[in-house]
Amino acid sequence: MRRLAPGERVDVTDGAGMMAECVVTAARPGELELTVLARRTDPAPLCRVVVAQAILKGDRGERAVELMTEVGVDEIVPWAAERCIARWRPDREDKALGRWRSTAVQAAKQSRRSRFPVVSAPARTAELADRVARASLALLLDPAAPVSLDRLLPPSGRQEPAGIPGQDDGVPWAPRGEIVLIIGPEGGVSPEEAAALTASGAVPARLGPSVLRGSTAGAVAGVLVLSRCGRWE
Repeated sequence: MRRLAPGERVDVTDGAGMMAECVVTAARPGELELTVLARRTDPAPLCRVVVAQAILKGDRGERAVELMTEVGVDEIVPWAAERCIARWRPDREDKALGRWRSTAVQAAKQSRRSRFPVVSAPARTAELADRVARASLALLLDPAAPVSLDRLLPPSGRQEPAGIPGQDDGVPWAPRGEIVLIIGPEGGVSPEEAAALTASGAVPARLGPSVLRGSTAGAVAGVLVLSRCGRWE
């Protein structure tokens, strides 16, 4: 962390929406004196974006958390998918989850977020299916899906989706609800998982013509959804 000097700008937040814009008035080793220039409280978003991220090997999971935090995702749910190469052993789960949570906090500070994302406890597919059933909209990212994510989301300001194959008028676009994005592991989502999630209401969608890594797909999908929710204006 670089040394801050008097006159430099600093933002202070509680991670729950409160932000104080400050300036450094004095700096000593391990201690800063600040003058508050302005305060604000950012309300909770009406359109809440949740990403169920399959557990990835090595540091790719932490990279995914970092990117999703920087773009503005509200919650990240580690998903123990069937085809995950990496496994969080019960005796190491707390440590692995702690790394994801620490990464989210540090990325939120770096990107000056007033609200830090929640990194939830790991979920099994059955638990994720329950979350999908309660969501306003759930999208299962699949490179083989017949329709792109961009087509399934309405332009910013519209209240109706572009339409989803197999449904008469698509699904209701609810900017006040929770949108769940499901990102599979390197080996893809198994047929059994896909069946369980779509039966609960998840809609398959592809991101585009190329296949993204598991560590970047959540951030890209998050940007598209946040933009259509009006949160990137």
